[in-house]
Amino acid sequence: MTTMSTEHNLPADLRELQVEIEAHALAFGLDFYDTIFEVLDYDELSEIAALGGFPTRYPHWRFGMEYEQLSKGYRYGLQKIYEMVINNDPCYAYLLRCNMKVDQKLVMAHVYGHNDFFKNNIWFSQTNRKMMDETANHGNRIRSYMERIGEETVEDFIDSCLSLENLIDMHSPFIKRRDDNSRYDFRPDGEDGSGLVRFQSKGYMDSYVNPPEFLKEQTKAREAEQAKAKQFPETPERDVLLFLLEHAPLNAWQRDVLDIVRQEAYYFTPQGQTKIMNEGWASYWHSTIMTTKTLEPSELVDYADHHSGTMATQPGRLNPYKLGIELFRDIEERWNKGQFGADYDNCDDHEEKRRWDKGLGLGRAKIFEVRKIHNDVTFVDTFLTPEFCKRHNMFAFKHNDQHETYEIESREFKKIKDRLLFGLTNFGQPIIRVKDGNHRNRGELYLQHEHFGVDLKVDHAQDTLRHLHRLWSRPVHIETSIDGRTTLLSFDGTDHTIRPLGGSSNDPEPKDRRRG
Repeated sequence: MTTMSTEHNLPADLRELQVEIEAHALAFGLDFYDTIFEVLDYDELSEIAALGGFPTRYPHWRFGMEYEQLSKGYRYGLQKIYEMVINNDPCYAYLLRCNMKVDQKLVMAHVYGHNDFFKNNIWFSQTNRKMMDETANHGNRIRSYMERIGEETVEDFIDSCLSLENLIDMHSPFIKRRDDNSRYDFRPDGEDGSGLVRFQSKGYMDSYVNPPEFLKEQTKAREAEQAKAKQFPETPERDVLLFLLEHAPLNAWQRDVLDIVRQEAYYFTPQGQTKIMNEGWASYWHSTIMTTKTLEPSELVDYADHHSGTMATQPGRLNPYKLGIELFRDIEERWNKGQFGADYDNCDDHEEKRRWDKGLGLGRAKIFEVRKIHNDVTFVDTFLTPEFCKRHNMFAFKHNDQHETYEIESREFKKIKDRLLFGLTNFGQPIIRVKDGNHRNRGELYLQHEHFGVDLKVDHAQDTLRHLHRLWSRPVHIETSIDGRTTLLSFDGTDHTIRPLGGSSNDPEPKDRRRG
């Protein structure tokens, strides 16, 4: 990877373009952070893209591998990066030095759309707005560990942490999962030393006021509550990385590295949660600004070529740019014409609905509202309509294992929507929780897969168990469902085991093992 030479001071022509496009963006009502554009060669841009947009990020072989893929893809004409923008205050964006003027305009307009989305969408509200500085700090700390402990040792540990980086609770920044522990344990009024609630009464009335059956039920409930309190964790923990940080037998540098990986995973999470919306919003605004304000007649063909290339949809793949921009345009049109609400929904006349136009002009305000409060799941769930799917020839598809091809499964609206939502929920990845941190009272880690109809890939699950074992240092297990049967996958540091469940948890370990 090369040494980058960025230019904070833009050439005069690009600076003029930035001033012009920024003024147009403000006039349209976009609200964004100060934007710093840097001009890079393609190798330099590939390097920053491989590092996730942060030029001073910690070193790791994975970033070098991604750089090689990007640079070779460009060299062989397979791909090209047109823009990269970072959620930060100020916002950093990168321009490719060899781009034509029309491309620089398009990229700048696109960047201001992203910048507005980063600043105003609620799902980014809990992210670190100084992440450019934070990643530099992370890089310095990890480099110091490599110098002190050894590059290979630290890099191998980072391998395990990165393999587990998706085992976080993406909603935890907005939901309080745990109760605060109090320094004091005051007994509620009415409880005696046994923890039972007894009402005051005369002695001869006590059996009526505090019937034995009621006290017996209270005793059982109290015992169940105390047993639950002894569980570790008390409730299943979805943020597996946090559980490991708090309870795994790690030394100081390992805990710090795991914490760095977890922080960066949470920083990037909203980008995955809003990929369709974010790219659709930025595409909507680059299209609007270019076609109504800055596009010159001589640039029309090049702009149309590059814009259509971005919007192109390949068989078997979802293009977030295309779906996002078309949904925003559809929302704007519907709210301009009043095609929403009970009257419109209850209208059974297809021709009347097609011509429905109340002239409300609420479309622009509505898409700004949508941009603020939704993520991809709620965006698609709320605004994808049968009419939209029909107009854009959408369909659900599946993989034909026999012919090794993707084929159309259904054009039914419900199935299309369900497939989309299924793929967007938790990024289409399995939901894993820590169920027991002291399984069998042996200090073993027991995880549980929340099954939604798709089995875990056994080889991937076993790799995950292997990396979990490296951090936990004791046998690890994951309960899942394979072919409709509850199954336990285990790894003890040497062997992988697959065991159908159904007996007692105290059953002896099976004799048949699968070597990992």
